[in-house]
Amino acid sequence: MQLIINNSTNPAFNLALEEYALMEMKRDVTMLWRNEASVIIGCNQNAIEEIDQDFVRQNSIPVVRRLSGGGAVFHDLGNINFTVICELEDDAFGNYRKFAEPVCEFLRDLGVDAAFSGRNDLVIDGAKFSGNAQTSNAGRIMHHGTILFDADIARLARALKPGPAKIESKGVKSVHSRVTNVSEHLQEPLSVEQFFGQLADFFRKRTDGQYLPTASDIEAVQQLAAEKYDNWAWNFGHSPTYSHRRSGCFPFGTVDVRLQVENGFIKDAHIFGDFFGILEVKELESRLIGAQHNAESIGKALEGLTLSDYIRGATKEQFLELV
Repeated sequence: MQLIINNSTNPAFNLALEEYALMEMKRDVTMLWRNEASVIIGCNQNAIEEIDQDFVRQNSIPVVRRLSGGGAVFHDLGNINFTVICELEDDAFGNYRKFAEPVCEFLRDLGVDAAFSGRNDLVIDGAKFSGNAQTSNAGRIMHHGTILFDADIARLARALKPGPAKIESKGVKSVHSRVTNVSEHLQEPLSVEQFFGQLADFFRKRTDGQYLPTASDIEAVQQLAAEKYDNWAWNFGHSPTYSHRRSGCFPFGTVDVRLQVENGFIKDAHIFGDFFGILEVKELESRLIGAQHNAESIGKALEGLTLSDYIRGATKEQFLELV
């Protein structure tokens, strides 16, 4: 087992590095890394269903899908991630405690009473500070988890709070728990950088030296990040089929938008309400069909239309809030 200290904070690159290490590296590794503010969703989740779309868009928070299952998590520089990739032994898959217990051991050395809880969480005084997930490929397993050290909990709550739209799908739903930061429980204060360094030292003693990814490793990871993890088709288009419904009450009347979305693209659209318009709303509905279910793509689909011809008094911005 070798240690990789990944200093990148780009979530697309970091998740690509995980996949590359699992699929291509012929070595067992433990990796420590951090992401800039981002939402990381499980491979079987509906991205739209897990986030406050307006909040993440307004704050330029990327949403990136990972290889493993489980629920959505919020990452920022106050959160440290650990990844273990090794040969898949008979008792490894689903044995979250086996991989997460070293983190508890490290924290107990710092005087923090950390414990494994439930299926895949680590807690302090009953509050969650670490969620863990796994995946496997070709006889190898990848286990990864979070360590909330000094994360922005308020921002976490906002980003992972779904908006007012009603979304119905068969995607795996996140289970939200009371969360805490490790920094609140330390006997002596540490910065996140100091904590990261001490954690790295702890794992360095448990591994067989450090591995530095080569230039060819980095090039391959960058290509994978661009083609997959920084790509709308993987992060949103991979979502299960779902229905979207959102309504609003405006001075010009009520508007109720209902969409059917498959592979991230709008396949059917209906608009109801007590609004007025001089043109048939069916033309507006037809413009939505085929667009990606995001504000940018829908905005382009509506170019050349005067929205108030269909919903008198409505602006494009008001309509985009509904879809």
